[in-house]
Amino acid sequence: MNETVRQGVKDTMKAQGLTHQELADLTGIERPNITRLLTGAVGKVPDNWQRVLDALGLELVAVPKKDGNP
Repeated sequence: MNETVRQGVKDTMKAQGLTHQELADLTGIERPNITRLLTGAVGKVPDNWQRVLDALGLELVAVPKKDGNP
């Protein structure tokens, strides 16, 4: 996954005071897997999608939802 997305998630977690365990509880994803996602060990954009994004000059970003609700 794009580092910008990972950093956006980390920043939002920090702003909301969420731990990896609390995010795991909210998402139903086991805490070790949350940690792997946030460190970049897993969760990369599939190669074909990355090629499409690169060809179009696009990148994935994490931004708050317009309504502000999770």
